[in-house]
Amino acid sequence: MEFLASDALRGRGSGTADELIAATYAASQLREYGIAPAGDQDGYIQRAVLQQPKLTAPPQLTFTQPGAAEQSMWTYGKEFTVLRLSKAQFSGPLHVIEVEQDDAQVSGAMVLIRGTDRRKLRTKALSLGSAGAVAVILIASPEHAAQFQQKAGQLPELPPNLEGQDASGLGGGLNLLEITVDAAKVLEALPENTTLSFTGSSTSETKYTWNAVSILQGSDPTLQHKAVLLSAHLDHLGIGAAVNGDNIYNGADDDASGVTTVLELARVLGAGPRPRRTVIFALFGSEETGGFGSEYFRQHPPLPLKEIAANLEFEMLGRADAAVQPDEVWLTGWERSNLGPVLASHGAHLVGDPHPEQNFFARSDNYVLAKQGVVAQTISSYGLHHDYHQPSDDIAHIDFKHLDAAIGSLLRPVQWLVNSSFTPKWNEEGKP
Repeated sequence: MEFLASDALRGRGSGTADELIAATYAASQLREYGIAPAGDQDGYIQRAVLQQPKLTAPPQLTFTQPGAAEQSMWTYGKEFTVLRLSKAQFSGPLHVIEVEQDDAQVSGAMVLIRGTDRRKLRTKALSLGSAGAVAVILIASPEHAAQFQQKAGQLPELPPNLEGQDASGLGGGLNLLEITVDAAKVLEALPENTTLSFTGSSTSETKYTWNAVSILQGSDPTLQHKAVLLSAHLDHLGIGAAVNGDNIYNGADDDASGVTTVLELARVLGAGPRPRRTVIFALFGSEETGGFGSEYFRQHPPLPLKEIAANLEFEMLGRADAAVQPDEVWLTGWERSNLGPVLASHGAHLVGDPHPEQNFFARSDNYVLAKQGVVAQTISSYGLHHDYHQPSDDIAHIDFKHLDAAIGSLLRPVQWLVNSSFTPKWNEEGKP
């Protein structure tokens, strides 16, 4: 962790040379532990080609009001601004809901959420994105709206996409817009299902992201085809806006702690007798920008996905969560499968996710594989601390006593899992 979260790696920005250094370092550790390579060309590294789009002009939002001869055209920085953008052009029927409303009929829609609690609004937006909404529209406070024109001085950034694909495998390509109160009144007066269209001119350039992938072949002829995947993401936010004079977003908890966990599990399993099951160790790139490393792995796995019985992703284990006991970690989507309860019965200090409103199950690399049927869940102890995605997420804030206890409680249960015939199953309606 000291190396991964050091200033020398400049925050391991997604798809940067620093991410490649982190992947190469992880590969060297896996080689030292005797784990065989499973990447490209008989090596440890997988390289995925990305296309990085870039807006060349301010985007516009258009729609037609009843009885109007011409389209209404809104200007970026005046009626609306962008909080998150996944593509340069999209459209969909308008759907207006309250933040407390339980409405799943949003697939393909542009959804305007009404409410005053910003935390609830953001959580609802992520939930709607997972449910298939093309875009979510929030109403800005007068204070936020006053900053629209200032924000318009810089065009919104677009995330990269895997070459040949329109959107990432993680997050579903959510677009998040913010509009003024007056603009909201206009949309609220429109007939339901009025088509809204977002358009922006763009160009594209080629980039890359990198995974480190290795495999420990199982000794049992049958169980080696019921593999266990242990994973975490290599990348973080890189260099960004300075906070208290620090512009390096080190990502010690997010997710050097998870990479450290996977490497320690690789060290232990590599040093002992060969497990009965095949074990894959994968450290993914570009999770922060859309899960591109895990999506590429999904398309190019070392074994067919049907032969991967379970995936445990490790995300943010470096600090204790006050919502559970100090030596406990939690599993996203606990109620979705029988994997968590069985691991806990074998000694893992593992409990259910105490923050279900955050929808963490769909916010990490596990979700890419879960959507393909793999029982894939994330182990974490993220307690919603204020250093999340800040330069202050550095090694000085890591609780090593907790991290040691968390990893320690997982060693024997994972050793049991990779030597057992237990095959995790989705519970009824648990599969995403």
